[in-house]
Amino acid sequence: MKILVYAINYAPELISTGKYTSEMCEWLSARGHEVRVVTAQPYYPDWKIFDGYKAWCYKTEIINNVKVMHCPLWVPHKPTGLGRIFHLLSFAISSFFRLITQITWKPNIIFFVEPSVFCFPNAFLFSKLTKAIPILHIQDFEVNAAFKLGILKSQLMRKILTMFEGYFIKKCKLVSTISPNMQKKLLEMGVPEYKTVFFPNWVDIDLIKPLARSSKLRKDLNLSDKDIICFYSGNLGKKQGLEIIIDAADKLNDKQHLVFVIGGAGPYKEKLHQLISARKITNIIWLPLQPLFRLNELLNLADIHLLPQREEAADLVMPSKLSGMLASERPIVATALPGTQLYNVVKNTGRVTKPGDVTSFVAAIEKLADDFEYRKKLGENARKYAEDNLDKEVILNTYERHLNRLIEI
Repeated sequence: MKILVYAINYAPELISTGKYTSEMCEWLSARGHEVRVVTAQPYYPDWKIFDGYKAWCYKTEIINNVKVMHCPLWVPHKPTGLGRIFHLLSFAISSFFRLITQITWKPNIIFFVEPSVFCFPNAFLFSKLTKAIPILHIQDFEVNAAFKLGILKSQLMRKILTMFEGYFIKKCKLVSTISPNMQKKLLEMGVPEYKTVFFPNWVDIDLIKPLARSSKLRKDLNLSDKDIICFYSGNLGKKQGLEIIIDAADKLNDKQHLVFVIGGAGPYKEKLHQLISARKITNIIWLPLQPLFRLNELLNLADIHLLPQREEAADLVMPSKLSGMLASERPIVATALPGTQLYNVVKNTGRVTKPGDVTSFVAAIEKLADDFEYRKKLGENARKYAEDNLDKEVILNTYERHLNRLIEI
């Protein structure tokens, strides 16, 4: 089958939605399908165009046997609400012209990803012109998340964007998303159940696995095997509620051998640095974003994974980093309310505390730090969950069957 993938994030971006879209395309290509991608110039999570790419140019390259067509993109220095809108609109406009060039290719499917909703009209116009089946995959309910997190505030804009999003979602032949609770939200929006598919973010359980030795990164960071490492890695953004990690590190600053390591990049990094400096916190180490070949070493650096999330983001997004955390056989301390998907996963694979409750968050870290056997048991539960529910081959094979059924109809 011929599949055109339309998504703002793609390789060489290493984390978040771009990682999963890239892996899916490469997997489908290896299965013999023809896959092409229309995407933006890579910029995430630093909000800066990668070296070797130019913001205002089109560029086509082959990445692991997939034809990838990068489009011009405006990237704000500081991604405010209005800046994000212009950022997404810039891709919607520039990608329209690239989509036009693919009309004669006539794919069977156009697979597009939310974010961004501003690309929905382009995708449906392309579908009409080529008779390609429109399929939407929702990584984030970005409209609701933007307003609940305070990134956008105008209620009139919220009403307009919600209607806009809902209209196009209902017109799709298939809508997939990454958690059961997000799938329920689709039903609440009026999408028929037969059109919805659970398509979670996966993990390569052969690539990400517990090491029989200490991670080499411990030595790189001058940390010993006696140090208990509380680790967060990923996007440093607003929806994560990362201040709670800084608060916890501050309260545990005098705990010998308890070290916090924060890795990754994002628009919130500067503010976090300012908070740490102002409080003179000494038990936090920063680690830059690591290349993909070091991912298993990175995840095995942790004794305890930290996964904060703001209450407002519950079930509108699902942390993409969770799958790797689980596969590394390490316990997780997360912030989530009962009934949310994050809570349902972590309740048996770590400790879950109320978002914003620093005292409970600190107590959960201390409990795990002081009890090796408890950490080990929860870590084993985490690994088993990944093996039973998040295996890359199983998930992608299942989704491929959904695509084949649509083609056959």
